[in-house]
Amino acid sequence: MFLTFITFLPIIGALFLAFFPKENEGAIKQTALAVAAADFLLSLFLWTNFDNSTHKMQFEVNFSWIESWGINYHIGLDGISLLLYVMTTFLTMICIIASWDVKKHIREYMMAMLALSTGMLGVFLSLDLFIFYVFWEFQLVPMYIIVGVWGGPRRIYAAIKFFIYTAVGSLLMLVAIIWIYFHVKETTGVATADILFITDNISAPLDAQKWLWMAFFLAFAIKVPMFPFHTWLPDAHVEAPTAGSVILAGVLLKMGTYGFLRFNLPFFPQASYDFMPFIAWLSIIGIVYGALVSMVQEDLKKLVAYSSVSHLGFVMLGIFALNEYGIQGALIQNINHGISTGALFLLVGVIYDRRHTRLIKEFGGLSKQMPVYAVCFMIVALSSIGLPGMNGFVGEFLILLGIFQVNGLWAACATSGVILAACYILWMFQRVMFLELNNPKNMKLKDLNVRELITVIPLLVLIFWIGLYPKPFMKTFDASVNHLVSRVSPDNFRPTKDHQEGGGHNASLMTKTELAKLSQKLQKTSHN
Repeated sequence: MFLTFITFLPIIGALFLAFFPKENEGAIKQTALAVAAADFLLSLFLWTNFDNSTHKMQFEVNFSWIESWGINYHIGLDGISLLLYVMTTFLTMICIIASWDVKKHIREYMMAMLALSTGMLGVFLSLDLFIFYVFWEFQLVPMYIIVGVWGGPRRIYAAIKFFIYTAVGSLLMLVAIIWIYFHVKETTGVATADILFITDNISAPLDAQKWLWMAFFLAFAIKVPMFPFHTWLPDAHVEAPTAGSVILAGVLLKMGTYGFLRFNLPFFPQASYDFMPFIAWLSIIGIVYGALVSMVQEDLKKLVAYSSVSHLGFVMLGIFALNEYGIQGALIQNINHGISTGALFLLVGVIYDRRHTRLIKEFGGLSKQMPVYAVCFMIVALSSIGLPGMNGFVGEFLILLGIFQVNGLWAACATSGVILAACYILWMFQRVMFLELNNPKNMKLKDLNVRELITVIPLLVLIFWIGLYPKPFMKTFDASVNHLVSRVSPDNFRPTKDHQEGGGHNASLMTKTELAKLSQKLQKTSHN
């Protein structure tokens, strides 16, 4: 139950804040920070006590919830989800510190941030399709409120656009979940929404696999977001408050890439293999398009937002390399993007709070006035372009290595994104930090204060830690990646002579003995 406690602690804290007088702003902020910090420290216990040698789920909780429908409260973590889980608690804490200067409806803001944390954590640990969908939809509400209430001038438009895009994709995923539920019930005789059971026993024909794959694909591609489903992202980022942008880039986008790893690949391995060229070219287009559009942006925040489209194109390319290097690179790059892009949004928010503008032309020569800020910005910028010795290099190198083993042309095209990233990031840095300090409004700007340093320094430490010594992070998911690669290997579903004569791997039916054993196992697990 320890995992349950960590997951629901933020929303319990949010409900506790509801009883605070709204005038008591100091106590509200301190309580919210205490809850978020406690949640992060407790999540570190999961990481330090995680068994890296196995791919199996750990810290599992499984008991029957809606028995007549076969819905269980089944949660757990493996190597694929653990680091994302810990990063969520970490960035929530950072975001609450970064939100210390929020002026209006402070109690409601902190409640929304904490509730959002529980929603995101629930997505990464759900091992039941119904539970997963509940958390997936739940996290939309607080994010919608954060953007719509505390966002910029066009916040209502951005919030509604974000909600509609995500909801449409989720609806198709729900249809696919219902189809899978009844299909598994029909083929195995067991009514269950258990993800692990479905992964082991789904045997849909290839045509059905492809339709189901596309339904899940749309939901996750919108969340990533992949080109051409990305149009909601720049609006949401630009209008969201600084902390909202950090949590959006750091965690919410990762829910899309996580979905592909948890559902599309293990549920539909043959369809994933068949769609590999489609995803590869779509990812490459996203990499190049995101970089080119970033290059012409005049708004700092919009530039960073479009850079996410490019960076997450790399992640998707790594996932669908369907080999060990590619998926390892994708997983570590998920973490790297959350750190580097989250830090960029924090730093952009710093000068926005001082100048109330994000236009690049409004700045210049800030390195003279804000030297500490300039150094921090430089480190984060270099990490974002993948400089060796920093975190971004590790992920991008592994992804390119993985995709090169599949197709050299894809790797060459993707490499152009690295070059373009250096162009738009360094050009932006030059215009903001150097040139002449000729704007009178910039001559009295104050450097980073203690609170702002507290939010940025942990991210800088992680940038160098992962860049110089990624082993503690990589070994967390090694076993899970190896297991996943073995499941999605084409050798598992490529038709052999025997399979062709028997109707293929996906057409094979389980024996009654196997069905009985599986049913007994599931019932035993539900009662534990």
